[in-house]
Amino acid sequence: MKASGSQSLGRRSSRPLRVRRRAAFLDRDGTLIKFVKVLKSPSQIKVFKTAPAAVKLLNKLGYLCIVLTNQPIIEKGIITLAQSDRLNETVKRKFLRKGARLHAFYTCPHKYGTDCSCRKPDVGLIKQAVKDFGIDLKKSFLIGDTTRDNETGRRADITTILVKTGKAGGGEDAKFFKTKADYMARNVLAAAKIIESLTEK
Repeated sequence: MKASGSQSLGRRSSRPLRVRRRAAFLDRDGTLIKFVKVLKSPSQIKVFKTAPAAVKLLNKLGYLCIVLTNQPIIEKGIITLAQSDRLNETVKRKFLRKGARLHAFYTCPHKYGTDCSCRKPDVGLIKQAVKDFGIDLKKSFLIGDTTRDNETGRRADITTILVKTGKAGGGEDAKFFKTKADYMARNVLAAAKIIESLTEK
């Protein structure tokens, strides 16, 4: 089973990208939407109030907004890859209604113990996004709510911001990954404002 990557809006030109773009890589559960232990239905999706404003700000600053998410419940057989894609599509639409664009979703469907390169903190999803969009990682950021996200950013050499929503740096991941974030923020909007302050005009 391969990782799922979907571009949210439109098709990219097949012409080679000459200008490398900057991106904000965003964790989904606990960062953009409220954490649910087993997210199976669109009705369970609750967007954090400040999240659309955060994505709108990042859009305005010229960042691609790319969602990276581990979803081991796919390989466990709880939901299908198609169902996962529909959940991501629901998240995308909820943000679009607020004028905020999430450019792509990349999903690792594998459970712990599977030999794959896409399950965070491995960087397979990021490498695929770089290939698809021509991203400059040195000018990019990763925002998440877990130390696993911090470690993902460290391995990809991306500046990291830990938000104090969702697991807020705690939970099971904190037992395995002790990586500190480069910055801390109350929520994803505060993280976007940190990025704004660090972005070259």
